[in-house]
Amino acid sequence: MGNGVSNSADKNVVDLSRGHRSHAAAKAVRTTRERLHSSHGGTPAFEKELLVMHAQASLHGAAITPFITIISAGLSAYLSGNPLYIFWALLTLSVHAMNILLIRKAAKRIPTSSRQERWRHALLAGHIAMGCCWAAFGIEACDACGPTNTLLLKGAVLLVVLCTTAMTNILLRQAVLSAFTPVILTLSAQAILSQRVEELGFALAFTAAVLFFIYITGRLYLSNLKLISYQSEKDDLIAELEVAKSMSDEARRRAEEANMAKSRFLASMSHELRTPLNAILGFSEVMAHEVLGPLNNPLYKEYSGDIHRSGQHLLNLINEILDLSRIEAGKYDLSEESVSLLEVTDDCVGMVQLRAKAKDIAISQQSETSLPALWADEKALRQVVLNLLSNAVKFTPPGGEILVKVGWTVGGGQYVSIKDNGPGIAEEEIPVVLSAFGQGSIAIKSAEQGTGLGLPIVQAILAKHGGEFKLKSKLREGTEVIAILPAKRVLQTLPAVEGTQAVEPKRRYFA
Repeated sequence: MGNGVSNSADKNVVDLSRGHRSHAAAKAVRTTRERLHSSHGGTPAFEKELLVMHAQASLHGAAITPFITIISAGLSAYLSGNPLYIFWALLTLSVHAMNILLIRKAAKRIPTSSRQERWRHALLAGHIAMGCCWAAFGIEACDACGPTNTLLLKGAVLLVVLCTTAMTNILLRQAVLSAFTPVILTLSAQAILSQRVEELGFALAFTAAVLFFIYITGRLYLSNLKLISYQSEKDDLIAELEVAKSMSDEARRRAEEANMAKSRFLASMSHELRTPLNAILGFSEVMAHEVLGPLNNPLYKEYSGDIHRSGQHLLNLINEILDLSRIEAGKYDLSEESVSLLEVTDDCVGMVQLRAKAKDIAISQQSETSLPALWADEKALRQVVLNLLSNAVKFTPPGGEILVKVGWTVGGGQYVSIKDNGPGIAEEEIPVVLSAFGQGSIAIKSAEQGTGLGLPIVQAILAKHGGEFKLKSKLREGTEVIAILPAKRVLQTLPAVEGTQAVEPKRRYFA
């Protein structure tokens, strides 16, 4: 009773954990889908990851802004002769250095912080400060260059800065807008105050360029966000698959261990199961034949016969279960010797002939002559042929016919074919019939029901010999079963060669 309770409890635990795992997996996938299709462009977790990536990319490209600043200040000071550009460069480099310190601090704090929006605003404030520096560059005059050359110089520098800022800040939302809003306002105010068409056109052109880069960086930001979402979804699904696979492997391992334990138990219990049945069969046979004297009541003799027949049937069922258990447990060893397949088949036909006559079933044989012996287990082969013949007699209706063939295969092996004109098996039921404990609808309705282990045992024995089993059947057309032994099992001696060419004996082949 303790074992039964334990097994029941284990079963309940497995069932509950399976449901829990399925619910957890569905919840994880649903959460991932919601993250992917969120209307805010991504969850805070994704934005935090983008901020970290932006900080790391900004630190790696920290030398770009000082390089552009020094080149712009030097070129402008050389062309204009105005030393203010040097002071402007020092101011811009100082602001850039403070931004780098801020970014370095953000790269350390953001991964563990829950206020990534606050850090994003701080980074945008740094971009606004840099934008003010570039706005100061835009209002500086170059009297020695002339109005047109001044606009060309400012336009070239500001466009280079715009492109660089846009490409290095695609992971930070509104970075371009924050950095160049001061520049746009300064250029627009300067154009309005000067009333010059060139400066007004320059301000409009630069504003259009900024809007274009804002659009481009926005699309790139969303693309990166989707890539991170896809990566996260893939990681989640891979994790779920790994968990499911590990759980499945563990469940399969436990099932295999339980199956092997069952098989080992039944295989080791063969003596204990057969011993009481031998006593029942022996004493019931003694009573049925009145060996120790007549029975006073004729019903006792009839009951003794019933006991003997029932015990014999039960012994056959136990033998089938034990045989399959021994095969599954790997304890079914072949005792190989030289065996004649034709003689084994003839003996088995003789054993079922009496049952066939009782049902008015005719058994005919077509066999090859001079078939060589096989290297096989005679008892196992006899069990194969007897199982197949017994099934044919069991399911063939009275007055039916059974055809038994023994011959060569195309590959040089030997086969036994047993064909009946019984009710047949539906095509979709053939896999069920070939499985352990599987029975078709005809077998279930039959008065002579068995365990459904006959054909699996036949398949296992033939597989032990390296052979093959085939079943062909159609409803209302009968069934044909074929047991095939491979060519390597044939013990065939070659005849002496006469002349220059050997004479090949005539054979009929089975495909």
